[in-house]
Amino acid sequence: MSIVKNVEICSGIRKCIILQELMIPIKNKKKNLEATVEEMRNFSFAYIEKYAPSKQQLKTYLLKKYLKVKITNVNKSNITDLINVVLEDLEKTKFINDKFYSKSKAKSLIQRGSSINKIRNYLLSKGVNDKYIKSTLDDIKENNKDQDFFSAIKICKKKRIGPARDENNRPLFYKKDIGILARSGFDFETSKKVMELEKNDYLKIINLL
Repeated sequence: MSIVKNVEICSGIRKCIILQELMIPIKNKKKNLEATVEEMRNFSFAYIEKYAPSKQQLKTYLLKKYLKVKITNVNKSNITDLINVVLEDLEKTKFINDKFYSKSKAKSLIQRGSSINKIRNYLLSKGVNDKYIKSTLDDIKENNKDQDFFSAIKICKKKRIGPARDENNRPLFYKKDIGILARSGFDFETSKKVMELEKNDYLKIINLL
């Protein structure tokens, strides 16, 4: 399907606005609608290949690229409309998929020891739809109701805190270490449970992770 046909999917009003008014000069050259859409798509494909972004991340990238320079006689809302057309097309053809993005990012963050709260905040910051975030977090909890407990243990290993410390130093750094876990998004009960692990139990769990 050609770029022009993709654009024809838009509502009549938006289509007229884009076709009649939008001419975006880049590098001192005026480009017609089809060339502009093609350029946006190419930028999008390159960005997707490099970063595997969420829909909102890609939109932000395109907005910054096309709005960072003042363009005379062009309504910025028209540029936004055109970007939305490109994003809708990429979403329909599965080049961007926030449901997949949400689950794959969560999996990656879990492997690094991120708490469920941290995962939620990360996905929110990337503009992922609430329904995808909820589905992702529900899946995490369903697969392992103690996920935060094991993630906190990973943080202890990574930062060498809590049960990862020398036994003689654990009481001395208890408050500091439990504070680190709290700032990482773990609730008090989970943090306390991890901090009170016996060294042997901690080592056994680490060997299984």
